[in-house]
Amino acid sequence: MGADSNGSSSSLNFLIYGRTGWIGGTLGKLCESQGISYTYGSGRLEDRRSLISDLDSVKPTHVFNAAGVTGRPNVDWCESHKVETIRTNVVGTLTLADVCKERGLVLINYATGCIFEYDSGHPLGSGLGFKEEDTPNFTGSYYSKTKAMVEELLKNYENVCTLRVRMPISSDLSNPRNFITKIARYEKVVDIPNSMTILDELLPISLEMGKRNLTGIWNFTNPGVVSHNEILEMYREFVDPSFTWKNFTLEEQAKVIVAQRSNNELDATKLKTEFPELLSIKESLVKFVFEPNKKT
Repeated sequence: MGADSNGSSSSLNFLIYGRTGWIGGTLGKLCESQGISYTYGSGRLEDRRSLISDLDSVKPTHVFNAAGVTGRPNVDWCESHKVETIRTNVVGTLTLADVCKERGLVLINYATGCIFEYDSGHPLGSGLGFKEEDTPNFTGSYYSKTKAMVEELLKNYENVCTLRVRMPISSDLSNPRNFITKIARYEKVVDIPNSMTILDELLPISLEMGKRNLTGIWNFTNPGVVSHNEILEMYREFVDPSFTWKNFTLEEQAKVIVAQRSNNELDATKLKTEFPELLSIKESLVKFVFEPNKKT
């Protein structure tokens, strides 16, 4: 699917799930700034009747799903709350996709790219990223398992646009969900290159993807990779000249976390082809995150 845009902002009416979440909350602000009519869904994803009620009352042109369980403070929570994780991440997402399909509505679904890990075909540092059609190979966390399950099932819904988000970053360095804020507060960090998503640049693009009625799977990251140390070096350069940090190995990290963490590079060629203006990860970090936070 990739039909013509629904036209001007005045003809658009977005229904958004995930009001209290980071991405969902930001989407509402973006709609306001663009003059797009939007409503936050009140139904629970796993409750089909409540979703149908939302669709009946809002009559949206597009639906955006930024609701889901990631766990607080992190994905380790999902290891001990497996049923709750399934209920939202699998049952809920599929139910929303299904009711949208019945109405002929495009669903923009914010998913995850943390379903891959470097392997022999995509070695660390090789520049060979996982493509949209590649089969997930990371099962180290229950969160990632559920996300891989639902991505595979959603392939059957031609109305769904699956956006693989990774290690999201924004210019709001006070947000505890921000990857930069997280690693800046850790006692020790690993140092591994990864694909990441700069929300300040990519969330407006996701609204445009809705307008263009784009569907299918998309690696929703800035092109290229950046390591933990490279990010923290930028943080020290732009934000806090006195900042210091310590590294530790993956083996040392494994002793203090419950679930394994995904490390990978995603190939963003498909997204870059659709949106040629998309900046590389390091360029985007400087422009959208560190320059606005630069201490003079």
